[in-house]
Amino acid sequence: MNSKDSSKGPDSTTLMLGYLCIATEKEASLDRKVEILDRFGLSDTEIARICKSVPQSIRNARYSLSKHAAKKKKTR
Repeated sequence: MNSKDSSKGPDSTTLMLGYLCIATEKEASLDRKVEILDRFGLSDTEIARICKSVPQSIRNARYSLSKHAAKKKKTR
């Protein structure tokens, strides 16, 4: 695969692996799925495709996660 192919969009293998990582998390919230998929460095659009959601929902979940992370740091 050359550099032109990788700049076009998400690699189907990466999307498939991301989907497999959350396949066992069917009952999990969107926040939890985003937390798992963030480890792969995927974009909002890629995570939205995997979670069958819209990019704005992913941004909202990331914001929610960052708010909760800030609260945890304050309590320690």
